[in-house]
Amino acid sequence: MQPTLIAHVKNGRLVLDEPTDLAEGSAVPLEIADDWDELDDEERAALHGEIAASIAERKAGGPTFSAEEVLDELGSRR
Repeated sequence: MQPTLIAHVKNGRLVLDEPTDLAEGSAVPLEIADDWDELDDEERAALHGEIAASIAERKAGGPTFSAEEVLDELGSRR
C-alpha cells in the first residue's frame, strides 16, 4: 500500500510536497479532503479543543491509555 501523498495547488496544478518513487505516468486517484470527517466548523472546533485539553492533561502527568483500551471502551458504549 502506498503512503498518503500530500499536494498543494500552485498555478492551478497539483504539486506534491515530497518526491515520490511512483513510476512515470502512474495514475493517482485524488480525493478532496476538505470534508472527509463530516464535521461542521463547531464540531471540529470542539474536537480540536478536546484534543488540546487531552495533550495538556498528559503533559501535566495525567493518565494514559493504550489504543486497545480506548477501542474497548468505545466498543462497550454501543
